[in-house]
Amino acid sequence: MNNRQRIMVVDDDQNMLRILNRTLELEGYDAIVVADGNSALSLLENISPDLVILDIMMPEPDGIRTLELIRERSNVPVIMLTAMNEERTMERSLSLGADDYVRKPFSTKSLIARIRAKLRRARHEVLQP
Repeated sequence: MNNRQRIMVVDDDQNMLRILNRTLELEGYDAIVVADGNSALSLLENISPDLVILDIMMPEPDGIRTLELIRERSNVPVIMLTAMNEERTMERSLSLGADDYVRKPFSTKSLIARIRAKLRRARHEVLQP
């Protein structure tokens, strides 16, 4: 049985999907990569990811709307990714239930550290309700 944690990456940029898929796999995670919010929502309940990395700037539904729909169905930790540099977008993402917000370009080491922190916290919340 595979005990690796599953991380869903949602981004319409194929290069970003490849980079994150490879990085996550090398770090010992199972990466599930999808190119749009609808695919992510379809897979969410079937694969029960341990964490979602979600790009904001995607075709409909965009990342903000996808986050809203994820929150209607799940409490999975979500890290938002964006090339946008607007404070308002960050505030909206966090107020809608995102757990973290990372601006592109980013250091993969920093992203992995954030992922580990979110997964550790999620595990702790499950152990101590």
